[in-house]
Amino acid sequence: MNDKILKTLEFDKIIAEMEAYASSSLGVNKVKALKPSANFEEVVKRQEETDEAANVLRLKGHAPLSGIFDIKPHIKRAQIGGVLNAVELVQTASTIHASRMMKNFIDDLLENEVDIPVLEKKATSMADLSPLERQIKHAVDENGDVLDSASDMLRNIRQSRRRNESRIREKLESLIRSRNAQKMLSDAIVTIRNDRYVIPVKQEYRSHYNGIVHDQSSSGQTLFIEPQAVVELNNELKELQMKEKQEIDRILAELSAEVALGSEELLIIVHIMAELDFIFAKARYGKVMKGSSPKINQDGVIRLNKARHPLLPIDEVVANDVILGTDFSTIVITGPNTGGKTIALKTVGLCTLMGQAGLHIPAMEDSEIAVFKEVFADIGDEQSIEQSLSTFSSHMVNIVDILQKVDHESLVLFDELGSGTDPQEGAALAISILDDVYQRGARMIATTHYPELKAYGYNRPGVTNASVEFDIETLRPTYKLLIGVPGRSNAFEISRRLGLSDSVITHAKSMIDSESNEVEQMIASLEESRRKAERDYEEAQENLENTEKLQKDLQQQLIEFNERKEELYEKAKEKAAKLIEKAKTEAEEVMKELRQLRFDNGAQVKEHKLIEARRRLDTALPKQEKGIAKAVNNKQKRMYKPGDEVKVTTFGQKGHLVENIGGQDWQVQIGIMKMKVNEKDLEFIKSEQKKETKPLATIKGRDYHVSLELDLRGERYEAALAKVEKYIDDALLANYPRVSIIHGKGTGALRTGVTEYLKQHRSVKRIRLGETGEGGSGVTIVEFK
Repeated sequence: MNDKILKTLEFDKIIAEMEAYASSSLGVNKVKALKPSANFEEVVKRQEETDEAANVLRLKGHAPLSGIFDIKPHIKRAQIGGVLNAVELVQTASTIHASRMMKNFIDDLLENEVDIPVLEKKATSMADLSPLERQIKHAVDENGDVLDSASDMLRNIRQSRRRNESRIREKLESLIRSRNAQKMLSDAIVTIRNDRYVIPVKQEYRSHYNGIVHDQSSSGQTLFIEPQAVVELNNELKELQMKEKQEIDRILAELSAEVALGSEELLIIVHIMAELDFIFAKARYGKVMKGSSPKINQDGVIRLNKARHPLLPIDEVVANDVILGTDFSTIVITGPNTGGKTIALKTVGLCTLMGQAGLHIPAMEDSEIAVFKEVFADIGDEQSIEQSLSTFSSHMVNIVDILQKVDHESLVLFDELGSGTDPQEGAALAISILDDVYQRGARMIATTHYPELKAYGYNRPGVTNASVEFDIETLRPTYKLLIGVPGRSNAFEISRRLGLSDSVITHAKSMIDSESNEVEQMIASLEESRRKAERDYEEAQENLENTEKLQKDLQQQLIEFNERKEELYEKAKEKAAKLIEKAKTEAEEVMKELRQLRFDNGAQVKEHKLIEARRRLDTALPKQEKGIAKAVNNKQKRMYKPGDEVKVTTFGQKGHLVENIGGQDWQVQIGIMKMKVNEKDLEFIKSEQKKETKPLATIKGRDYHVSLELDLRGERYEAALAKVEKYIDDALLANYPRVSIIHGKGTGALRTGVTEYLKQHRSVKRIRLGETGEGGSGVTIVEFK
């Protein structure tokens, strides 16, 4: 894709913003070089990289990427025998250290079973050069100074130098403290000229201090003299300084040779760390932008959910749904200027380019983009003064170039197609261009304000109309894209709102032909139908989500019930076995006593003794629990009727009887679900009580399903607390004994706010953090009174 298209769709601005999220010059250079790819496998690979980095940032919040330097020039110079300076060696050691920290970081993620195959492969490609890092750090400090510990010889030389400097200072200080020093010296200090220690002597007392003159002041009144008494010591110091430099050069040369030996591994480390910095820069930018990973296809299908223009403020931009390449391959957006048509056009193009570049796109989850071989765009006023071209001519030059290259693997974006010339001719030309691109099989979105193109989508299969919504009440565009509804003129409504008299408006309407009026009325009807369909869809979606949550909760409760049932069944069997065993033992005792009585008294056994023995046999039999018997009798005798509140024993859930569907089978309403249940699985609670009916939209009774958990992750602080307050009320209405609030770990601010609110709630009995199997400190468990 050429640079002109990238600039037209403002992809270059995306790159400029993303540079700030790279941690090194290596990462910045890779960001600057980023271009969309037209290769499907390459795009999928890029998205996988970004997904893994985004997952790591979600789990850890950061990645250790500080201390990376572009040391490729240092490595190449070491390879040809050059000597690196201390700063270059420090940068080399720092880059090695950064690679080691990154390897340890990724190893830790792998130990925690985080699935990051791409990052794992890159980390394992980097060699461990810790010995070279330690060797450099042992010899050079972070400021680039060679340490005394670099070698024993260097330590000895520096010790001798310090002793020599001390002796020189002692001699010179004795001179400046002498009785005549205040008179003969310009200042009582010891200074350095030409790397030799000197004192400042007044010109007239030069002969008093026998020695070498190294410098003089600008006025010539002060001479900087090296006294003869320290000349020899200064010579020794100079010699020690030369030896020190020679030893430092030897140490640096030795370390440079070590760098040369590990040059191949170092170049791999630099390459991998640059890639990792670049990958995490993409992920950081996507996180700040609140983007998501799109699905990738080769079928020319674009499906964007709540897509936003990434260069506009998140809290101001209007998100739109866009579908292209399924039932239709062309969208024609009509409507007045300043309505948001161009923004919608650029959003689609920019999301496509970002996705093909491996970036997350500013849209909700489950969005989808296609990989196009080329993206073409004719957007904005490209009037060329240099070429003496008008706006229309400039656009036409660009369109001609597009028509020469477009094919079925292209995405084409036209803004205000056919504008800048006679309306009738411009509309005809726009229709002809749209037909040409459509017949080539390209995916296309075009904007126009020509009314003739409103009928374009109705006359051609595979083409649909769209418009941007306009609020007549506020006289402002809403920037909401309406696919399937052509734009209509709002001139009469706007004029009436602004105070134009009805007579003028009526006269104006009379001059418009009936067909145009019918078209406008049809469009208005379509807009209303669209809004109603959207409301119905949102309501159906909410009901579907509630149903899925209820199903999930019921399944969980059924699993828990079955587990509990098995446990109770085993306990009951054990208890019954013990009772039977006890009864047998008691019966044996009774029989034994009867035999003994018969033996002792012959056949003469008194009646009261037989009655007592019979009573003991009766008491030896296990007795049925009264409550159970009562419940069974109630169940057998109960005549159910619609409206009765019952408990479905197989699920442990309460509900209401709707109707008898034959024999002992009833339709039972549990929350928003209806199911068939046999009477043997029902337990009566109470009959329906007649009460004043209220609109369903204003109350939430037992039929309203409330989830057992509230997920606050990603919510803002104030919005989260508002949701908690509403959720606690709903949970109390649903008679839940306990619920879970998921707030995540993060900084702990949201958890603290939730905890403080719950502590003050009069219906909360106890709160605690979740255990290991419940989500740990990212979940708060709430028990009600």
